[in-house]
Amino acid sequence: MPNSEHNTVEIVPVTRLKGVGPKARERLERLGIFSVQDVLFHLPLKYQDRSRVAPMGAVSPGMQVVVEGIIDHSEVRFGRRRSLLVHISDGTGSLILRFFHFSNAQKANLAKGVALRCFGEIRKGQQRYEMVHPEYEAVIESAEPTAQTSLTPIYPTTEGMHQLTWRALIEQALNMLENRQLSLHELLPVKIQQQLSYPTLADALSFLHRPPASTDVNVLLQGEHPAQQRLVFEELLAHQVSLRLMRYRHKDHNAPVLKSEQHLQKAFLEQLAFKLTGAQRRTVEEVVADLGNAHPMMRLVQGDVGSGKTVVAALAALQAIAAGCQVALMAPTELLAEQHLKNFSQWFSALQIPVAWLTGKIKGKERKKLLEAVADGRVRLLVGTHALFQDEVRYHRLGLVIIDEQHRFGVHQRLALKQKADNLVPHQLVMTATPIPRTLAMTAFADLDVSVIDELPPGRTPVTTVVIADSRRQEVIGRVRDACLAGRQAYWVCTLIEESETLQCQAAEDTALELNEKLSGLQVGLVHGRLSSDEKEQAMQRFKAGEIDVLVATTVIEVGVDVPNASLMIIENPERLGLSQLHQLRGRVGRGQVESHCLLMYHPPLSQNGTERLAVMRETTDGFVVAQKDLELRGPGEVLGTRQTGEMQLRIADLVRDQQLLPKAQKIAEIMIAEYPQQANALVQRWIGHKVNYAEV
Repeated sequence: MPNSEHNTVEIVPVTRLKGVGPKARERLERLGIFSVQDVLFHLPLKYQDRSRVAPMGAVSPGMQVVVEGIIDHSEVRFGRRRSLLVHISDGTGSLILRFFHFSNAQKANLAKGVALRCFGEIRKGQQRYEMVHPEYEAVIESAEPTAQTSLTPIYPTTEGMHQLTWRALIEQALNMLENRQLSLHELLPVKIQQQLSYPTLADALSFLHRPPASTDVNVLLQGEHPAQQRLVFEELLAHQVSLRLMRYRHKDHNAPVLKSEQHLQKAFLEQLAFKLTGAQRRTVEEVVADLGNAHPMMRLVQGDVGSGKTVVAALAALQAIAAGCQVALMAPTELLAEQHLKNFSQWFSALQIPVAWLTGKIKGKERKKLLEAVADGRVRLLVGTHALFQDEVRYHRLGLVIIDEQHRFGVHQRLALKQKADNLVPHQLVMTATPIPRTLAMTAFADLDVSVIDELPPGRTPVTTVVIADSRRQEVIGRVRDACLAGRQAYWVCTLIEESETLQCQAAEDTALELNEKLSGLQVGLVHGRLSSDEKEQAMQRFKAGEIDVLVATTVIEVGVDVPNASLMIIENPERLGLSQLHQLRGRVGRGQVESHCLLMYHPPLSQNGTERLAVMRETTDGFVVAQKDLELRGPGEVLGTRQTGEMQLRIADLVRDQQLLPKAQKIAEIMIAEYPQQANALVQRWIGHKVNYAEV
């Protein structure tokens, strides 16, 4: 097993390799490379075929080729930049090798009569074709032209680390393995290896760093070679093991058993003006069953905007309250928390259940009084932001924590909640209106049970999406005027997502001025990231109250309050946003009974990817279809947001390309934990290393 010997690649520092002094070590550490194992697992981004030598007479600009020839003469030219020009020919034609950075020693070595093999890109020069800063080596003139026997790997790098340096380091590490100076542990048990029929780890690594010249480059580029799949599978397996271990550790804690007669739930359902959908009923049953267990519930409820997750949360809260426990409901913003307060107060007042809320605005005696009421159990439901879990807040008997818009809180924050409990850990219900593709949920949320509300309540009007060029801007402004004069309200969203927040706010301010001028008689409001929380909330409340007709905003309104009267949304430069974010923004309208529209006003010309993405928005309002497409087009990190994926950034695997491996990885993760716990822990250490500490939060 690992760490039993001193010569295993995972514990031998990278400084053991020749050429790694203090500077190189610093550069390698920037890339997360500390050991020889890290060097071996630093895989190529792509490959070049340098196995064939091209005649100089047959090359053309843009080609990346290997050429071999004799130096005719060298000269130093002084123009705008000093450069060394090396004239080389092979009998079929000639080229110039151009170097802007060169030493006297290099100049002396590139003298007339020297035979060179060079690799680089052909460019058009003033006199003839050129290669700028090619890779080159001297060859023995009398020998037959030699070709490389393997494809040339190109590695991800950092400033100061040349490709030749990478190849030299990796060659050393591979030689140390082959000469048995160092050992590499095979962590997949023999039984599992046989079942999977992948190459061994050592063979897979050796192949990927030195693929034979006959290997199909396209198969490698697509990540489909068995050697790649061997590493991909091991990485996915490590993540599945890690998340399961975290989940089991959590399940080891005791939670209050929340069984109730369900009389409060019945009374609550009777006062609702609508019937639950089938998807809501199914989710409620899953939550009720979880709350009746002695181990903490960890359940994610995901559903599209307006699918009725809050009603499910209310029924869960009532079960906890009926069993004599308190409930804490946490939202990412004060505005959203206030909206929850309003909904729950309205629903629970008829049931004589007091609802309180905790915000930074509550000070002095009022705050002291509130904290006392929470500590002695008089407050049954406390609503607020992450302030609910500050040290000064003491609960009497916290049985359930409900977290809204969970993608705004990471795994860390979720798990930190258990510190609020003495002996019993509260149950957790986390909700998101960001539909998460199944592939992603299986990986990012393997520490949670997942319920999906995939049915919209009857009566919700679907939003019609129109894609329009910004050359029709005046027409769009006219449409906004008509909607507002008819008694409706509109959002106008400015996006400059790739620029700085300052520029984004500037764009919103300029647009607000323009609309103020062109929509005289209408009230135009403004919300952006540079406003204080109070200012943002004030503007949103005025919009909700109908005092503002058009709200100009940046993407800060993605998660916001319900304004049923808002039936029109304009999104500028939608091509700059991800699909899931566009879908979230679109979900701000269509919350009432009136037909609603979303106008995506793009700046032509659109790229193919941009055209495809906007077409998806036009064709579907199903958040799960949108999310799957977003995953395929942008990748998991972008879809989830870095805060959530900080713990699960994959080095080799690709969740879109390799999704078919996930069910197998899940199954084998269970076997590894049960039957091979040492190897399971070593796998997590190898692939996630120090980042695994989040499991101990």
